[in-house]
Amino acid sequence: MANYAGTIKKMQVSTNDHGVAQYQLPIGSEEVDVNALVGSTVSVVFTNRIECVHCQRPTKKSFNQGYCYPCLMRLAQCDSCIIKPELCHYQEGTCREPEWGEAHCLQNHFVYLANTGAAKVGITRHAVQGVSSRWIDQGASQALPIFRVSERKLSGLLETTLAKHISDKTNWRVMLKGQITPLDLSAIRDELLSQAKVDIDALTQEYGLQAISPVEAEPVAIDYPVERYPEKIKSINLDKTSEFSGVLNGIKGQYWLLDEDRVINIRKYSGYEWELSVQ
Repeated sequence: MANYAGTIKKMQVSTNDHGVAQYQLPIGSEEVDVNALVGSTVSVVFTNRIECVHCQRPTKKSFNQGYCYPCLMRLAQCDSCIIKPELCHYQEGTCREPEWGEAHCLQNHFVYLANTGAAKVGITRHAVQGVSSRWIDQGASQALPIFRVSERKLSGLLETTLAKHISDKTNWRVMLKGQITPLDLSAIRDELLSQAKVDIDALTQEYGLQAISPVEAEPVAIDYPVERYPEKIKSINLDKTSEFSGVLNGIKGQYWLLDEDRVINIRKYSGYEWELSVQ
């Protein structure tokens, strides 16, 4: 039996040489190889202590997946424009943390297509070299970068334009229920760009030819360490049930898939203090 204790954060992700998602769970001062736990019985006790993932102060309630209320109100990374980048207000001089915005938002971003059970459009800071952690966090089985843009706000404007013709949301229940049927993302890209050409041209004219660049890339395939998918989704809520135990059947997105069709979104509980044991 192995035992771990401490505050958790969202699982760190990567892929191996075979395109299989790899997961590390930060807990306290350790990082647990979660892939190695698949097939084992895991037991979790939430100690009812929550710590802000930014300032580490104790908080009775977690906001925005791990922050205390003061950090939620103060940090640029918790502002509404993080969810809706097209609302970026840096140029108005009202960014909460201008230096953070310059480092994270005034940088190249990528607009991509992904298959999470259906085709969707999204944005990420990293896409061409290797696999974006964003794709793994969303449980995408395929992904294809289609544009490189000069800043986060423009990526949001372009995503909003494309979302008139294709979804920009992940249906997490569909994503978790089984193997996803492969899609021809290149063909979907070509059709989408044809449908949105007028609006894309308008953005290019407004921001300049160098601000929006098509990306020549091949779709990336991602596999997940799952032995059995749930047939019906039963979400574990640690705010209502402070402990759970069961066989870990797999990992997909930021979810643990347990026996009895139970799932838990690990990212949702960033900052929660756990006692984890593995048999």
